[in-house]
Amino acid sequence: MSDNRAGAAGGGAIYGLGVIGAWVYFWQQADAFWEYVWAIVQGLFWPAFMVYEAFQALGG
Repeated sequence: MSDNRAGAAGGGAIYGLGVIGAWVYFWQQADAFWEYVWAIVQGLFWPAFMVYEAFQALGG
């Protein structure tokens, strides 16, 4: 039997690039310590919210 998990790995890589890109963007916008902490949190969750909103827009 063939166990194909390449699709899941590709999705994880794309999500990881989204997280890194979000961290770079939010990190550049931060000015104080707590803004840097918040930038890390936003970077983790922002791609998930973006995908959720995209699916909502496609689904109507």
